[in-house]
Amino acid sequence: MPQTTNNHQATKWSQFGTLITVFFFWGFVAASNDILIPVFKKAFDLSQGQSQLVSVAFYVAYTVGSLIYFGISKFIGTDLLNKIGYKNGIAVGLIISALGTLLFYPAANNASFTLMISGLFIVGLGFSLQQIAANPLAIVMGDPKTGAQRLTMAGGVNNFGTTIGPLLVSFAIFGSVSSGTTEASIESVKIPYLILGLAFLLVAVFIKFSSVPNKIDLEEVAREEAVEGDKLIHKKSAFHYPQLIMGMIAIFIYVGVEVSTASNLPAYLEQYLSVPTEKVAPYISLYWASLMIGRWTGAVGAFDVNAGTKKMLSFFMPYLAFGVFLLVNTIANHDVSAFYIYAVVIAVMIVCDIMSKGNPVRMLLIFSSAGIAALVVGMMSSGIVSAYAFISVGLFCSTLWPCIFTIAVAGLGKHTNQGSSLLIMMIMGGGIVSWLQGVLADKIGIHYSYIVGVLCFAYLVFYALRAKSILKAQGIDFDKLASGGSH
Repeated sequence: MPQTTNNHQATKWSQFGTLITVFFFWGFVAASNDILIPVFKKAFDLSQGQSQLVSVAFYVAYTVGSLIYFGISKFIGTDLLNKIGYKNGIAVGLIISALGTLLFYPAANNASFTLMISGLFIVGLGFSLQQIAANPLAIVMGDPKTGAQRLTMAGGVNNFGTTIGPLLVSFAIFGSVSSGTTEASIESVKIPYLILGLAFLLVAVFIKFSSVPNKIDLEEVAREEAVEGDKLIHKKSAFHYPQLIMGMIAIFIYVGVEVSTASNLPAYLEQYLSVPTEKVAPYISLYWASLMIGRWTGAVGAFDVNAGTKKMLSFFMPYLAFGVFLLVNTIANHDVSAFYIYAVVIAVMIVCDIMSKGNPVRMLLIFSSAGIAALVVGMMSSGIVSAYAFISVGLFCSTLWPCIFTIAVAGLGKHTNQGSSLLIMMIMGGGIVSWLQGVLADKIGIHYSYIVGVLCFAYLVFYALRAKSILKAQGIDFDKLASGGSH
């Protein structure tokens, strides 16, 4: 496969379409964990803190995977992905994840919580390699000005997976809602995950023989990102770039608040709204659909269409995504009438998107501030209003991954892969922050434990303000890049 060409102007849609299949799987599995948590909690008689070990095992695997990647790269004296190729890296990652799903069989037969979370750990290990390769690929498959929007679009596909994941896994475990099953046996978990493993293997073969590039020229990408090329800094390692170091903390915290808000939601709904475990799926589905709604909105900038059409799509795409949520939940026999009012909350997110003007730094600032407001409303209110406030955190987390990722690797050039692996390493925040909130919930109650999320968003506001000046000093100005035609 040849190197990507210097002309990045047109998005390579066929390659990009193939690449985003892996984004779907990451979402499907991550959101399905939120259904496993209350099931395991009952079956194994766990506390809220212990039940969050499901999140810990899955997300800490990203850190371990990134450390292994880092270690191998050091050992062989060159970047691992540059050696084996990006496409091959994704295929190997999928095979590792498939091996993890096999553990669910003996885990279910022996009713072993340890084996269950070991299986999830190996799935996450495979995902870490896939993420290190796929995120930079999504950014370079077209004009660098729309790199963040392409990553947002890939995230939108990821969240199609997160929207249907809880529904399919819930259906596989409990059967249909109308069947009235309220108890899940651990036995019922193994078949869905074995099917998932088979899907991983099929996609690995598909990616291997696709046109996705195996090599990319990262130095060229850095040159195209810079507004003032003479200010570009070339350092010995990724660790010397402050935007990356602060970005690592930002990824840890962002994934933390995104995951902990959702994974502690079933316990909140059960305690305060009397929603039983077997009826929690549509609420979890709406949380992850909120990320899809936000990302489909943010992805509009990646389309090669005129400004008027983009404006129209900015209003149309979020409600199309909301329609997908309503449709899949209706098909799953859930009553969705209570969720219609959520359309008003979506309008608030659209306003935030318009204010951000396609600039990742500004978007990070506005959406993080809105996240703080949503959590405060959730803690200050009760009933369905508080549930919708907590669920709307999904809307405001929706575009933060591509914003942070784009800001953190901006200007890194040949250190981009190293930077990417360091950022993927910090996905462990999803497990650590969820566990911290679970432990705090055992002490002060689940309702006020959401103060953890407020503190997370506060750091992201700080990062957005600080990163702007750091990047300007390196000749990278996202205001100028964005006005150059990204949104």
